[in-house]
Amino acid sequence: MTKVFTNRRQSFKAVDGVNFRLYPGQCLGIVGESGSGKSTAARMIAQLETTTEGRILYRNQDITNTPGRKRKSIYRNMQMIFQNPLDSFDPRRKLGSSVVEVLCNYGFSKIEARAQMKKLMERVGLNDEIADRYPHQVSGGQCQRAAIARAIALKPEILICDEATSALDVSVQQQIIKLLKELQSEYHLSILFICHDLALVQEMCQRVIVMYEGKIVEEGAVDEVIENPKEVYTRRLLDSVLSI
Repeated sequence: MTKVFTNRRQSFKAVDGVNFRLYPGQCLGIVGESGSGKSTAARMIAQLETTTEGRILYRNQDITNTPGRKRKSIYRNMQMIFQNPLDSFDPRRKLGSSVVEVLCNYGFSKIEARAQMKKLMERVGLNDEIADRYPHQVSGGQCQRAAIARAIALKPEILICDEATSALDVSVQQQIIKLLKELQSEYHLSILFICHDLALVQEMCQRVIVMYEGKIVEEGAVDEVIENPKEVYTRRLLDSVLSI
């Protein structure tokens, strides 16, 4: 059974399957090898995949497989940043226009949306020239910054980062991590950070869960889990990274 909870009051506890809580202002990492279920869990929370068992609770309300009309209110408070920023944008729209579109869909006038878009792009380190380009005309790092601007446009409570840095080179990864940490503090974001890079997880997150074959096998404070793993699989996962 798969159970994913986002709740403000109860503590995180791992049980059979996937069962966790994400707190306001917390960055929770999810690690595990390919196929362990990390991204599937994230996509279910974001309503991008159908949940076949279990429940997803947001502010004590069951949002599992929310119908399309009601899903819009969820997306206002929950946004996702994907692994490949280029694929997450409409190639026929300029980057700034994509941010404007999100704001207009939630009631902003075009004038208000454009003014807000410029502030958002500036906040993530992009200028008007970049905002006026198409996704394929900018670097991967610039495109991901634009994706972050779009994700925070509605001031969500939850940001889901699904391997959001893995398609970027090392120096750009560090820039994006720095930006995410600043935005987490500034917006009091709860971040679900899915990543295969344990060093980035340790830098970014306060807590971490380790997944294997669709189940949580270990959880705890990030330093404790990475430096003193209790489970055989976690030790194996760490050894595979250290041996590279």
